[in-house]
Amino acid sequence: MNIPYIPFDQGEALLDWHELTKVLAKGHALPKAKIGDTFLYRDPDTLLSRAAWIDGLGMAVKTATIFPDNPGQGQPVINGAVCLYCDQTGILTALIDFHLVTKWKTAGDSLLAAQRLANPDARDILIIGAGTVGRSLIEAFSTGYPQAKIHLWNRTTAKAGQLAAELPDVTVAPDLEVAVRHADIVVSATMSTEPFIRGDWLSPGQHINLIGAYRPDMREADDTALARARIYVDSIDTTIEHIGELKVPISRGVISKDAVIADFYQLSRFNRWNAQDITLFKNGGGAHLDLMTSRYILDKWQAAT
Repeated sequence: MNIPYIPFDQGEALLDWHELTKVLAKGHALPKAKIGDTFLYRDPDTLLSRAAWIDGLGMAVKTATIFPDNPGQGQPVINGAVCLYCDQTGILTALIDFHLVTKWKTAGDSLLAAQRLANPDARDILIIGAGTVGRSLIEAFSTGYPQAKIHLWNRTTAKAGQLAAELPDVTVAPDLEVAVRHADIVVSATMSTEPFIRGDWLSPGQHINLIGAYRPDMREADDTALARARIYVDSIDTTIEHIGELKVPISRGVISKDAVIADFYQLSRFNRWNAQDITLFKNGGGAHLDLMTSRYILDKWQAAT
């Protein structure tokens, strides 16, 4: 049996952001995923595997190798692949490029939340962070909100300028506070360990969508922002006890665990946009989202071949 390998460029050419958000919503109507992570270390290198099993959809194991010294040899720091397995037989059904799954899972996750929580007529979107994830967020939100102007802010203005020059209709925002105050949707993907989005800058009707923090010591929004907002997450299991964005303010008593209104397994509780509310969504990721995205990629690949 020929097991397909789906490379980045050929796979991406088949995908659609709107379709993916529908797939992710549908995937959360299935039985709740079983998930598990494994870390192996050999200083300074890491082998990370994230596994998920959804009854009725199948199994996926997403493996990343993180070798910080690789750039000195002309190689990327992160490499990997996703193995997708049949739910009925456990047989390997596809091998998919790691970066393809990660890109579409991460940005699609945040776009789904914005579709449910943000102003559908948003005219101004601020993307914070000019890295790889920032680029994919610009692609996704430009498709999701074609009427909106996209602004980009980065700590290093020159890097924001470089990315904006490569993408159509993206403008560099020189002042973060001004840009946040003006935006209908703020989407942030940085590696910050100190919160820099201030709750005092926010106004009713805004949607804040946070991607960057993934460790207990990482945050992008301050306590005031969390206290003022209606809070949602993609997965309670991968966020509240694991990511500083929520773990820190909960430990301080700024908010309680009950402040998190719902995750994607309770999509009916993602209230449609209300001009009186500030909504905040924390994108924590998880192998179950990789599985849903990988299944979508394989379905599109099989339909095209």
